[in-house]
Amino acid sequence: MRRLVQVLDVELAPARPHASLVDARRLEAADPMAFAALVKYMQPREKAFSTSVLKQALVRPEGVVGAVVGGFYTLLSGAYPSRAFTGPDAALQWLGQPEAEAAALLAELNGLVAEATGQSPLLRELHQVMRAKLPEVNLSDVAREMGMSERTLQRRLKEADTSFQAELNSVQVRMAQTLLRESNMKLTAVAVEVGCASLQHFSSLFRKLVGESPSAWRDRQQQGGGAPASRAASEEEVAAPPAEATAPVSRPPEVPE
Repeated sequence: MRRLVQVLDVELAPARPHASLVDARRLEAADPMAFAALVKYMQPREKAFSTSVLKQALVRPEGVVGAVVGGFYTLLSGAYPSRAFTGPDAALQWLGQPEAEAAALLAELNGLVAEATGQSPLLRELHQVMRAKLPEVNLSDVAREMGMSERTLQRRLKEADTSFQAELNSVQVRMAQTLLRESNMKLTAVAVEVGCASLQHFSSLFRKLVGESPSAWRDRQQQGGGAPASRAASEEEVAAPPAEATAPVSRPPEVPE
């Protein structure tokens, strides 16, 4: 994170003042240490930023992560006007970007993100909608929110060599990883939170996609950072079935760093 925030030095490079857009929509978790690194970077540079940045719009993710990210500005002195938005269109409008130019800018930005992550805009939007609807996710509601029919969504997913269920499984496991890493929730509670019908189903799904049990993964994440979740582990040992109990999915999810 300390290396990543140095990219923000680009704001100081232009010879003349400019408007700034920070697009944080794709963040899935807000690590306290990473957040502290960002604040530490910004505080001594506020004066320099105030001479190059006229105003800054932050596009934040939904939910608790978005609230944490949006609260970043409250820790700074306000050297330049800044606002947090839930969508890029409103953010660019506030920055005074003409609608036609804003559309081209967003298209270029989305293309760069897709190239860097290897994930298509379709799957990125799908995952965002699914995460917001957990634990109850169904094809009809998701397709409606994405502005297409169920058949169209299924067809486009098939063209992308995946399926609705496979992507839902991916989102469930990634959300579970966040909960396992950032909370002391019991495995049964995590299973319910991500929409799995039982601890047995959750454990099988997690093993299938990640390659190890939820308790083993949590313990590995917590090495050097706290005591292993022994109670959750024992609960899983009682409930975990053979790996074959879960139907295979088309591809494993990316494990968040």
